[in-house]
Amino acid sequence: MAEQSNTVGALERPYALPIDDVAEGLRTGLDGLSSAAAADRLEAHGPNVLPEPKRKPAILRFLAHFNDTLIYILLGAAAVKAIMQDWLDFWVIMSVAIINAVIGYVQEGRAEKALAGIRGMLSADASARRDGRWVTVAAADLVPGDVVRLAPGDKVPADVRLFQSFQLRIDEAALTGESVPASKSIDPVATDAGVGDRASMAFSGTIVAAGQGRGIVTGTGPATEIGKIQSLVGEAGSLDTPLTKQLDDFGRVLTLVILGMAVVMLAIGRFLHGMPFGELVSATVGFAVAAIPEGLPALVTITLAIGVQQMAKRHAITRKLPAVEALGSVTTVCSDKTGTLTRNEMTVRRIVTRVHGYGVSGLGYDPRGRITPDGRDEADAPPRPTPDLAAILAVATLCNDAHIVRDAPAATEDVADTSAGRWSLVGEPTEGALKVVAMKGGVTSEGTRRVGVLPFDSANKLMATVNESADHSRAILVKGAPDRLLERSSSQRGANGTEPLDLARWGSAIDELSAQGLRVLAAARRPVAPTFDHVGLDDLHDLEFLGVWGILDPPRPEAIDAIADCHAAGIRVKMITGDHAGTALAISREMGLVPDGEDVHVMTGTELEALSQEQLKGVVREVDVYARTSPEHKIRIVRALQSHEEVVAMTGDGVNDAPALTRANVGIAMGIKGTEATKEAAEIVLADDNFATIRSAIREGRRIYDNLRKSIVFLLPTNGAQSLVILVAVVFGIALPLTPVQVLWVNMVTAVTLSLALAYEPAEKGIMRRPPRAPGGSIINLRELGFVLVVSLLIGGATLGVFYSVVAAGTGIPYARTEAVAMLALGQLAYLFNCRFLTRSSLTSDVFRGNRVVWWSALALIVLQLVYTYAPFMNDLFDSRPLALTSWLLPLGLSVVLFLAIELLKLVRRRRARS
Repeated sequence: MAEQSNTVGALERPYALPIDDVAEGLRTGLDGLSSAAAADRLEAHGPNVLPEPKRKPAILRFLAHFNDTLIYILLGAAAVKAIMQDWLDFWVIMSVAIINAVIGYVQEGRAEKALAGIRGMLSADASARRDGRWVTVAAADLVPGDVVRLAPGDKVPADVRLFQSFQLRIDEAALTGESVPASKSIDPVATDAGVGDRASMAFSGTIVAAGQGRGIVTGTGPATEIGKIQSLVGEAGSLDTPLTKQLDDFGRVLTLVILGMAVVMLAIGRFLHGMPFGELVSATVGFAVAAIPEGLPALVTITLAIGVQQMAKRHAITRKLPAVEALGSVTTVCSDKTGTLTRNEMTVRRIVTRVHGYGVSGLGYDPRGRITPDGRDEADAPPRPTPDLAAILAVATLCNDAHIVRDAPAATEDVADTSAGRWSLVGEPTEGALKVVAMKGGVTSEGTRRVGVLPFDSANKLMATVNESADHSRAILVKGAPDRLLERSSSQRGANGTEPLDLARWGSAIDELSAQGLRVLAAARRPVAPTFDHVGLDDLHDLEFLGVWGILDPPRPEAIDAIADCHAAGIRVKMITGDHAGTALAISREMGLVPDGEDVHVMTGTELEALSQEQLKGVVREVDVYARTSPEHKIRIVRALQSHEEVVAMTGDGVNDAPALTRANVGIAMGIKGTEATKEAAEIVLADDNFATIRSAIREGRRIYDNLRKSIVFLLPTNGAQSLVILVAVVFGIALPLTPVQVLWVNMVTAVTLSLALAYEPAEKGIMRRPPRAPGGSIINLRELGFVLVVSLLIGGATLGVFYSVVAAGTGIPYARTEAVAMLALGQLAYLFNCRFLTRSSLTSDVFRGNRVVWWSALALIVLQLVYTYAPFMNDLFDSRPLALTSWLLPLGLSVVLFLAIELLKLVRRRRARS
């Protein structure tokens, strides 16, 4: 056993070093460590676990959710109520603030949960060589220099430099995004090889798909590739959504305006009219209560929560409320390829024999589909495969260890129907594709039996079986890399049987398929004696070459339409994948992600590595396809896009995507095939792993933002009109038309009923044909703010007119105030119908349909207002008075006038916007 030490330094690029140099650098040998040396190293290096992040105390994390300008407004309103000793209203307002904080507290910590999800990927135990014998140890106790062995189904317990590999293939999809297991070898690779190309390494958290291997542990805990991803998640940092930024800015401006106007009102009342200080303070409190939109945070939360429910119906599960709206402002979607844009189900798309080329229809592991000769329609496909096609399909199904199974159909489905139930694969994806294409051609293994096998070996890149037919004749069937089979073939199957091998013809066919981004596999056979029952490499000579298959992970048809819709909506879609450049380009062309026929540059991870961040910023918007990328590359791409004020949505399913999902403005994880780490890092989880759902979610996000703006534009004139009424009364030194408690009633009744109605508005026409809104700015622009002020003047003026006309008629002030409250409520109801369509006229029959909640809200408002007016306990609580039926005529008539006046104002705004 080699000399061992408890202190070993980090080994740079072990994948590029010969195994002897790795052993020497780690002061170990191929026979492993002693228990004593392992214990010493464990003390020096620490356990093979990912560190727990430091967390703030729960109380501080909870209190942090009160650090928001709009919440300050709520707390200010509550303080006003406490000063007024109106404890019922105080606790109502405080409840809104506390509920808001609880929701935020429950939904926070996505990065911390993502780290927990990554930690959950690590193996629990490992088979290690200690003291000259194999023992099972806790994976946490592994140290650099340990020798471990790997078997099918094992989760790799640490980063391992392989020194023995027998047909070893490892599923690294969660780490690299590769859709097929990676074949491993013991030879060093290039020093600049990306993670997906380090064939001499096995990485912690990946799963052994086939074969066996042994290797030396080179990295544990934070030093593993998965540990580096964990640190990237922690360092990535999350960004505020556009909505949270806009609401913060809006809240700050609103607070300053309210405070400024309150000071002006105090000064005017005190120095101009000499009002008593107590009366002036009461009026100022009333103004503050009127001006503060205490229902706004609740309105935002409820509107987003309604959006969450609507998106869940479309298979998009939201983990954080603001992400609902953030989707609507997305300008760029960065998507993983495998499983998101594609089905992650390998499919044979082309078959080429010496006689003919064939197209294959159907997707994934569902055996419905046809094999059609080139130049013929699918409907004209022959019912039985021709001899050349039957021969290659026989190899596809017989030289194959995969199985295609159908899940039990639902009770409502026809068991005999091949479409009933979901078809799934037991085995490797490539073999599954071959099994399915044989089923499409009607070729099965019935009547044959396997008598010998040479398993697939990554060194030889082929698999062979000996099969006996019903007539007891036997043949060697071989499938594998085309170059390996061509060099072992001496003939080919032609239209009239065996003929000389045409190497140039096959080279051209293989190049053509490869240029289409297809993975190419070849088939060959050789008849043998009836007693032949064992096949080795030496027996694979003088083969008859049968043809080739072109295999692809097919695009989702619905994703193609979704990408087209995104482009129409002004949203760029970029593919960032760990797959090879040729495959990525072929898929991107097929999906319409890049123009067909044009020269398109695919940036590889190696090219990206050579660019500085500044250089990447200069080209990132022009490149739509990135291949062979690592987690670090994905974060760099997202950051470069964000430097251009892009709002970036990032999709992914592997742990390698978690850091970029955390950094993106909106992280979107796959719910079916995504890792737990990815789901915890994301704000949105797609229940159906479908890119088309992202399109629907973006549409829903735009609808929600539109409705949120409608709700705010509707809500603000309520406060504006009330504060205007009180301001006018103080400025002119006349009786207050509303008391503070009546102001709170109008705020509450409209917020609870009418404001929420607009959250259910359907999407505006052409919502996915307009460009994304510009980042930054206020949630309502200056033009809309002017519109709100004019509407406030109209509603406030109508309310003042009602109050003072009733007082002038000799009616008591409490009665006049009750009629003024009715005017405010009915005026807001009329204005609700104006707000249903902010960019077009509401003088249309559409205003009466499309949103039933509007009518229920109107009914609720009228009922509550009648209770306020006629219920004795409400008369005592709010100092209201029962109104005569004729007293309703003035508020009702003025409400209709208000509706028409606001429509005229909207018409002027539309004409100005067009000019």
